[in-house]
Amino acid sequence: MTPVALSALLALDELGLRQIAGPRAREAGTVVHWAHTSELADPSPYLLGGELLLTAGVHIGSAGDGDLDAYVARIVAAGGAALGFGVAPVHDTVPRALTEACDRHGLPLVEVPPQTTFSGVARAVWRLMAEARHAELRRVAEAQQGLATAAARPDPVPAVLRQLATRLGGAALLYGPDGTELQEAGRTRQAARAALRELTDVVRRATPGAPASAADTAGPVHLTAYALGGGHGFALGVATEHRAAGDHTITGAAVVLLSLLTGEHQSASEASRSAALVRLLLGTSPESAGALLGSEAWRVVHARVVPSRAVRNPPSPAALAVTLGTPLVDPADDDPDTEVVRLLVPAEHTVAPAPGWTLGVSAPADVPDLAAADARAARALRRAVATHVSLVRDQDSGLAALVGPAEAEAHARVLLAPLGEGGALAETLRTWLSLHGSWDRTATALGVHRNTVRQRVGRCATLLDADLDDPDVRMELWFALRNR
Repeated sequence: MTPVALSALLALDELGLRQIAGPRAREAGTVVHWAHTSELADPSPYLLGGELLLTAGVHIGSAGDGDLDAYVARIVAAGGAALGFGVAPVHDTVPRALTEACDRHGLPLVEVPPQTTFSGVARAVWRLMAEARHAELRRVAEAQQGLATAAARPDPVPAVLRQLATRLGGAALLYGPDGTELQEAGRTRQAARAALRELTDVVRRATPGAPASAADTAGPVHLTAYALGGGHGFALGVATEHRAAGDHTITGAAVVLLSLLTGEHQSASEASRSAALVRLLLGTSPESAGALLGSEAWRVVHARVVPSRAVRNPPSPAALAVTLGTPLVDPADDDPDTEVVRLLVPAEHTVAPAPGWTLGVSAPADVPDLAAADARAARALRRAVATHVSLVRDQDSGLAALVGPAEAEAHARVLLAPLGEGGALAETLRTWLSLHGSWDRTATALGVHRNTVRQRVGRCATLLDADLDDPDVRMELWFALRNR
């Protein structure tokens, strides 16, 4: 049964209980597991721990102070939670020596008034315990339902972690096979985070058959690490300041869900990716190989870490992949602060801003059109960097969508022919137009000096024999550059 706080029992007006000695129940967090009545001078052999021991003091009689001190000491040694002393019919008041002994040994002493029977106190304890148990079962059921709903979202792993952290009132962290922190929900102190990582290293490296969890309760924060099933080396870390009775059950449900999401799903996706790669190497068309990846249309995402000197450990591409809900990631090989990470995300997934990253997202594209979508995602990322926003989407819509791709490409080829094929002039002009003629932001996006931008745009105006201050000219050139 779920224990009940002694303060809740004291708050029941119908009992009229009053604490007269020992640490205050509310501040000390004293809990009662059951009520037990005994008039023995030494009830300790019959105590299991956690009892509210009820006595009318029949055994006290003319006992001296030393006897009462030993009596209280034995109750504390046996794990008694509190002592309830019934006033009448044996004693008119609680003996002073008993009060002083309870203060010395830190045992809460509760005065039971004459009109309150011990059976009534015991019945109230059981009622409160039943109510607490019912509330705990309801909390666990609601948490499990919330976790299941989160697992059905397009971004299941971060959604499950957020739900778990919220339900436990703490933090939940997912670690990859190499010990990298992939995803975090909630907040915890840096010292607790370091200790939690050590715990997860222990459970990740445990031999088969060893315990799949480890806990550290020595510090102010309760830390627990769980090895996720599937044999892929993933681990879950949980940090909470308080540990409730149903937390283990709630966390267990999250462990099962995360094991499925990172284990079996990953195995299936790895097999599909391997099959797709083999077929491509053997000459199968990209369309046929792409069908193995589980989606008919994709969004290409280009990502760059937001530069910040305050961040010691920049976010990893693996963590970004978990956040976006895709295993298809091409990480940067060199400096993550300057290199671009590319990902393929199923078109049905909504790409949301990711903390620590600047994203450029293409419109949905079929497998044969992924190369074009890759270029559009790259342009969207450059625009996001230049405008200092976390995410820019490149969408096919509006008047441009009314012109067929072949006709648009032919028009662009003729109009932009004087600029040459794939040169810096066309890219500079496109970026300059996308940023509404801003020299400084264009220079930032391209990584060149603003004078270089001015020279290139001036050269474009000369070669195209166009007035770039004319909005009609700008519109036509923008349309052509988008469809080049």
